[in-house]
Amino acid sequence: MKLLHIDSSILGENSASRALTGEIVARFRTARPDAEVTYLDLAAEELPHFSQRSLTKADELDAARDEQALTQFLAADVVVIGAPMYNFTIPSQLKAWIDRIVIKGRTFRYGPKGPEGLAGDKQVIVAISRGGIYPAGAPAEFAESYLGQLFGFLGVRDLTFVRAEGLAVSPEHRAAGLEAARAAIPLPEALAA
Repeated sequence: MKLLHIDSSILGENSASRALTGEIVARFRTARPDAEVTYLDLAAEELPHFSQRSLTKADELDAARDEQALTQFLAADVVVIGAPMYNFTIPSQLKAWIDRIVIKGRTFRYGPKGPEGLAGDKQVIVAISRGGIYPAGAPAEFAESYLGQLFGFLGVRDLTFVRAEGLAVSPEHRAAGLEAARAAIPLPEALAA
């Protein structure tokens, strides 16, 4: 069993999404002590923004780094992603990683009926943290909706969001938001299935 753990928050130890991904992975390790965990800290080791050089593989180092990101994603049975919401969407560091995994012929293809996802055999758990509170379908929420669309496009059918909301409203809201998120973490038995 391979688990890919990704953090993208720039807040270090003050990050709610990092705390949540850490707890998710700890619960998974308890349920599956044999799990092989790969950790990526996209804030500490940023991928450059996607560019023509990345797309055309003009630089060997860029091409190798891009292939490594894709290979890690494809090899994972479970992917745990920390995705704080900054300015209504995901951090640019996380978007740079996503640009490396959305690859025609590897994670999706175009068929006679349109796009077909090729990465549906994995579980993805996203720990999303937000300063405000965004009910389902809120017009200003572009992080969870984007990630849901993206992983659906790649064929992922087992996608879970663990939400910590209202973190910037007040200390009480922060505590309640984190407690609600912790309660929503899938049980270890469900993670190990």
